[in-house]
Amino acid sequence: MFQELVQTQRDFFNTHKSKDISFRKNALQNLKQSILNHRDEICSALCDDLGKHPLEGYMAEVVLVLEEINHALKDIEKYAKPKRVISPITHFMGKSEVYYEPYGVALVISPWNYPFALSMTPLIGAIASGNCVILKPSSYSKKTEEVICKIIEECFEREYVCVVCGGHQEVQGLLEEHLDYIFFTGSVQVGKIVMEKASKHLTPVTLELGGKNPCIIEGSADLDLAVKRVVWAKFFNSGQTCIAPDYVLVDQKFQKVFIEKVQKQLKEYFGEDAMVSKDFGKIITQRHYERAKSLLDMNVGRVYGGRWDDEAHKIEPTIIDFGLLSEAKKALETPMMQDEIFAPFMPVFFYQDLKECINLIHSFQRPLALYLFTQDKAVEQKIIKEISYGGGCINDCIMHIANPYLPFGGVGYSGMGSYHGKASFETFSHKKSIYHSPKFEIPLRYPPFDKPIFGIARKKLLDFLFAR
Repeated sequence: MFQELVQTQRDFFNTHKSKDISFRKNALQNLKQSILNHRDEICSALCDDLGKHPLEGYMAEVVLVLEEINHALKDIEKYAKPKRVISPITHFMGKSEVYYEPYGVALVISPWNYPFALSMTPLIGAIASGNCVILKPSSYSKKTEEVICKIIEECFEREYVCVVCGGHQEVQGLLEEHLDYIFFTGSVQVGKIVMEKASKHLTPVTLELGGKNPCIIEGSADLDLAVKRVVWAKFFNSGQTCIAPDYVLVDQKFQKVFIEKVQKQLKEYFGEDAMVSKDFGKIITQRHYERAKSLLDMNVGRVYGGRWDDEAHKIEPTIIDFGLLSEAKKALETPMMQDEIFAPFMPVFFYQDLKECINLIHSFQRPLALYLFTQDKAVEQKIIKEISYGGGCINDCIMHIANPYLPFGGVGYSGMGSYHGKASFETFSHKKSIYHSPKFEIPLRYPPFDKPIFGIARKKLLDFLFAR
């Protein structure tokens, strides 16, 4: 189905033009300028697709992409330069280097929840590394897909970088081809399919998935600050964020005031009625909207909010107070606690002992993110060391993703591999090891190994060097 496209890009890659540093930098400069030229269209498309306020779309998607391009342009020469590494005594007078080599034709499959940023950020890494790229944005975010197509077609020849529009059939067709790298962002279920398809050709993959991201508000935390940041992160993009706090675990000492503070904070952000607020978005499609509605069981826990607007695909920011974690067996069996929520629902549990939180988190697959609010350094280190997760923040939420110097990625069911900044360059590059051997040598490696006297001396020398 896409055999000709892949071959066309591979033929171009084999001309080695995309490997040239000046070619890569020029491509990134052109991309940056096109994004700047179309920034209003991008923000308008994000508003149409997801109900994002234009400034929110600009801040959360366009600015992050521009920062990623700036970072790549600044450091691409440093990243691409061969790295000299130490040579051991057995390689005396030799030179050892690591070369960063682009894979070839890379496929980037991006999701709908941040359709511009999650398309462009891996694309930037692939271009900076010298690859040719086929970009497959989500068909759910149709307006943004159209703007992405316009930008890519304006900047690049199809043999170098191109966009494939369409849905499930197009994704399946692309995955049947012999690609050199696949970068996928999306659900765990589809991620498994991508990995299975990639195995046919032994194609390396990066999977950016999701999970149930916990947020712990420990007893020493600044509660007002915690509420301000957790509420912002949870309901940003109407809860449709892979690194949003999925559920909140709060020290029991805050039980009497926490829900009230969250409600107050919601009004500060979205006014008396979030359903009519321009600062609060919508659920992407009818199918996703119906799925979100099915998660909420009004008969378990105390529900604050929970109104729907079927026509606008809007769901009111909703808090579910499940009470004490030690008594929440029924709550943990609800649909909301069985899978990643991806909707504007905030389940809240109150814990008596931090060990309860750790045990609950360990009962799920390893999450993409974890957030901890605390002033206690011992608690901070305990959580970091005892729980495995992709990444996260101390006394904040989701802000780690905005730092291009931090690799972003999951672990286990939340993904494999990482990107952003230098990590993107390394992800889309094969590390080629080269050893430059001198004429001088210590003849330890050559037979016969039982040669009189020399064989014994060789053994003693090896023992002296390595067996001490």
